[in-house]
Amino acid sequence: MDELPSILASIGEEVEDAEEECFLLFAQDIPSANLGFVDSRATTVDIPIHGRDYTIHQSPTLLSSSRAGGTTGAVLWKITPLFAEWISALHSNPLWGHALLSASSTVVELGCGISGLIALALAPSVRHYIATDQPYVQRLLRENLATNAAPAPRNPKSKTARTPARKRGAPAAADDNPHPNITFTSLDWELDVAASLKDGVGLDSSDGGDGDDPGFDLLLSCDCIYNEALVAPFVRTCAELCGLRPGYTATGTGTRRRPTLCIIAQQQRSPDVFEAWLREAMTVFRVWRLSDEVLGPQLQLGSGYLVHLLLLRG
Repeated sequence: MDELPSILASIGEEVEDAEEECFLLFAQDIPSANLGFVDSRATTVDIPIHGRDYTIHQSPTLLSSSRAGGTTGAVLWKITPLFAEWISALHSNPLWGHALLSASSTVVELGCGISGLIALALAPSVRHYIATDQPYVQRLLRENLATNAAPAPRNPKSKTARTPARKRGAPAAADDNPHPNITFTSLDWELDVAASLKDGVGLDSSDGGDGDDPGFDLLLSCDCIYNEALVAPFVRTCAELCGLRPGYTATGTGTRRRPTLCIIAQQQRSPDVFEAWLREAMTVFRVWRLSDEVLGPQLQLGSGYLVHLLLLRG
């Protein structure tokens, strides 16, 4: 724990003022990405990550429906493949280099959507991955997990090629999940008790968890901040999950469990919504904006995307 302050200082700059941060980020030119869909009309999209192709099934019909509670998770958003590639880059991402993420990590994602793309990219390198969202995403999420059971390397001559993934369009069985360390559970930020999440999915020492630890190593969310009405319940849910472990203090003894890291990635859209989120988050979290050197060109300042690291205050 003693080394955590120096690690954080090396990978990002702590945000001291929400208004200044918002002005800095939105005063510069931001590339136009429209709403941020990869392709809102396609029923499938192919996404390469670390040399492997993933086929993602999505639902343009559901996206355009009037379903109560929203439908934004019905299609893939542009930031998701970029974030999935960054967070799963074991040899270049400093979270792995500093052992903030490791093969023993337990990860939970808020607002996973139908794609499961971050889970597919990251889960092979961690102990357990819990994907959460509203129940309507579950059918397509299961299909995408099944479709991408064994994504083959893009080079067909590679000696490490695996068994091809299930053919595109083939139906997925209701319990078809070839990724045993990926669990989906529904989580409503406004209605559910986030603190019971780990118990709710039955994660204990017998299936790769830690029965003495109700918390998580990493909480992440990708492009879930676009509606000011959801800012308060979203931040509250993040705080409840991170609060399952002790908050961050600068005088840790190095003997207790490391606090939960919270990483929030988002597309730059409305400065008002962003500032509302940041103000709310800073009431309970310390916040760092990850540096360009850490993020790389696809997510760096000016890309139209933002990535912040949060630690619950002790």
